[in-house]
Amino acid sequence: MFKLHRPRARLRALAAAACTAALGATLLGVAGMSPAGAAPAAQPAATPAAAEAVPTAAGDKVIGYFTNWGTYDRNYHVKNIETSGSADKLTHINYAFGNVTGGKCTIGDSYADYEKAYTADQSVDGVADTWDQPLRGNFNQLRKLKKLHPDLKILWSFGGWTWSGGFGQAAQNPAAFAKSCRDLVEDPRWADVFDGIDIDWEYPNACGLTCDTSGRDAYGNLLGELRKSFGTDLVTSAITADGSDGGKIDAVDYAGAAKHLDWYLPMTYDFFGAWEAKGPTAPHSPLTSYPGVPTEGFNSDAAISKLKSLGIPPEKLLLGIGFYGRGWTGVTQSEPGGSATGAAAGTYEAGIEDYRVLKNSCPATGKVAGTAYAHCGTDWWSYDTPETIGTKMDYKNEQGLGGTFFWELSGDTGNGELIKAIR
Repeated sequence: MFKLHRPRARLRALAAAACTAALGATLLGVAGMSPAGAAPAAQPAATPAAAEAVPTAAGDKVIGYFTNWGTYDRNYHVKNIETSGSADKLTHINYAFGNVTGGKCTIGDSYADYEKAYTADQSVDGVADTWDQPLRGNFNQLRKLKKLHPDLKILWSFGGWTWSGGFGQAAQNPAAFAKSCRDLVEDPRWADVFDGIDIDWEYPNACGLTCDTSGRDAYGNLLGELRKSFGTDLVTSAITADGSDGGKIDAVDYAGAAKHLDWYLPMTYDFFGAWEAKGPTAPHSPLTSYPGVPTEGFNSDAAISKLKSLGIPPEKLLLGIGFYGRGWTGVTQSEPGGSATGAAAGTYEAGIEDYRVLKNSCPATGKVAGTAYAHCGTDWWSYDTPETIGTKMDYKNEQGLGGTFFWELSGDTGNGELIKAIR
């Protein structure tokens, strides 16, 4: 069995030099996962008639990412979404991740996705899986969650930090890729679970884990074919939040591609972190710029403003929140901008820790640029709190944005402190 995790900080360090030389861009985005599992034979599904996206009402969407690898070392299951009270506050769940290989959408982790047998105490409805039932795993648990919350929508997210390397090949034949995705998402075993697809390509025509050279229009072409295949089902995409001049937003025609999508999820977090081991310390999810920010354009407002200036309707933009912090150690300065000796220790990975841990282990000591930071001993962390999320929700409303999304559900407290602040 593979243990899956978010390897972003480690992988950033390996990729940073190559990406800087190629495009002069700093790595941003949502965390990915380690490869595991193979794709089952996709069963054919009917392709609906082509249709443009029909966005839901602006402002009210609350979307949480649920990771399939959380079932391993995190011991976080679909049932936790219910017991924490989060299910009542979510409008959508993005299930992360499916893989992209051989120009197709493929299964990310077959055991976690649809094979794992849940006992009665682990199950959403208290009913244990049987050995002969056709669907188990997270997919069956999500089906049970939807029965309890009929208005809840679930999208299957493909790609992510580690698994975006396959999008370049997929873009060479976008129609075939789109058909493979539709066939997989609408596999008869779980067709009732999913209401659409989310594409997390990090990054089109720019550097992510690898440098993509598929071209400025490849992203829009791919999404156009997905819209044709998925018809009126949801088609969304998590995108860069690099608002700097000449940054990743400029590498793609996001305005042109917007017509194919219900909404964008600009990843307005991970702007700064301990992949720069010696600092300077800086909040990973600033809402605005501030004096001394290491890179101008690396903040939520810069990204949202730039995307809106391209002509993307604000109701098609969601504000991203991280349910975790990023931190350094060897820091003597309380305010941002201090030097460090390396990444602070984390439960699963150095330099990153869940909010549910940090709120007690290193409580916030200050605020900057609409987010919080904490200096405890020689460690320095930045993360959002219920208070700073309230500030960001005010901003979301002022900007007329379509809603909020966050990475990811297991980082919240057991009683859903952060999602309550969003809702």
